[in-house]
Amino acid sequence: MTDGTGKRVDGGSTALTGIGSLVTNEPSLGEGPLGLLRDAALVLEGERVAWVGPSARVPATDQRVDVGGRAVIPGFVDSHSHLVFAGDRTEEFNARMSGRSYTAGGIRTTVAATRAAGDEELEANLVRHLAEALRQGTTTMETKSGYGLTPDQEARALRIAARHTEEVTYLGAHIVAPEFADDPDGYVAQLTGPMLDACAPYARWVDVFCERGAFDADQARAVLIAGVERGLVPRVHANQLGEGPGVRLAVELGAASADHCTHLTDADVDALASGSTVATLLPGCEFSTRAVYPNARRLLDAGVTVALSTDCNPGSSFTSSVPFCVAVAVREMGMTPDEALWSATAGGARALLREDVGRLAPGCLADVALLDAPSHVHLAYRPGVPLVRRVWRRGVAVD
Repeated sequence: MTDGTGKRVDGGSTALTGIGSLVTNEPSLGEGPLGLLRDAALVLEGERVAWVGPSARVPATDQRVDVGGRAVIPGFVDSHSHLVFAGDRTEEFNARMSGRSYTAGGIRTTVAATRAAGDEELEANLVRHLAEALRQGTTTMETKSGYGLTPDQEARALRIAARHTEEVTYLGAHIVAPEFADDPDGYVAQLTGPMLDACAPYARWVDVFCERGAFDADQARAVLIAGVERGLVPRVHANQLGEGPGVRLAVELGAASADHCTHLTDADVDALASGSTVATLLPGCEFSTRAVYPNARRLLDAGVTVALSTDCNPGSSFTSSVPFCVAVAVREMGMTPDEALWSATAGGARALLREDVGRLAPGCLADVALLDAPSHVHLAYRPGVPLVRRVWRRGVAVD
């Protein structure tokens, strides 16, 4: 049953009817790769989607909600964020945007603030940003450690994150910890030994920043293989600042995703096209740093699976808005509105090795976003407008 507003209060069923445009991301259910249906209905029962089809044929349910011709899409799947942190880096951003030099510590600034914060502060900040994202239609969100860089601090971050999301990533290999500045190999030994021991029980994923100034290919490989041996699934921060080994390392190790993919050689694109690793693009980062955008068109034309995510973090992409990233990807990265939406939903699900989210088909989780627009194209057509009118997560309407 529901409370009369479409909010489920027990295990009853709700039909969303009068859907002008329904994106299912299931081609067998409708038109094209988006599985698009017109004048459609969607039945939510418990936590799952129970039925999809024409409004005229909707089965009996406990409750009906007429959405008045608006568009319905799957909840966004944000497969890359850094939400366990304290402090902010406003001055760094202001200096960058003002063309002034700035010599503060970047990630190290956030590390210091995070280490000094209490558990309650870190958890409150995480919950606030997850709620902010949910209001904008994000129903699945991955998040990482990476601002503690000691065994106890990294485990604390993951323990806090695991209370609020299933998609938790061990990123002790974000940068070399300040205490190991003169001994990076010693820090890799820490990452693959005591820190991994402390963190593995709370994480699903292991990640590494394979980039100049962070970890080289051999160091990154050691971190990822150690994580795999502890049952974690690899993903890689790759090719953000320049060409390098990150993408090909990700494909070699069967990583679920290579994230950033801003600077790619033909060999990198070929590797992604021949493997199963998803290229996760993070346009908020380029927007916030005035860097060159990744070329999504090049990847898509090569047959690479692409995801879009926010990279929400306090330094280089302080946005939790997937709709914003969709609009930027269409305007700046050569994606069509259909491709951008697919990448922000089903593509994100692929990057998380999930089949139960990112789609609205029978058996999938009932994660739904209702747009105050007749079509999903309005996400790019009307950038910056808060188009997400209502969200259901696991069948429950979000207040």
